[in-house]
Amino acid sequence: MNDSQKKQVPLRLSPKLYEEIAAWAEDDFRSVNGQIEYLLTECVRRRKKGGKIFSVGEQESENKDD
Repeated sequence: MNDSQKKQVPLRLSPKLYEEIAAWAEDDFRSVNGQIEYLLTECVRRRKKGGKIFSVGEQESENKDD
């Protein structure tokens, strides 16, 4: 599927999550949409490679050690 054939998906995000993604996107010089697409692509790529995927609970517990 090329760029002209991308699926449009309605997505609901909490305001806090949106703001965090928007800030991250700005840091990476991407649009919010581009950042979401990048993050999803990376997650799928890592999953296919057998990389560790954190669930929300696992990720939060990992961040507490920082």
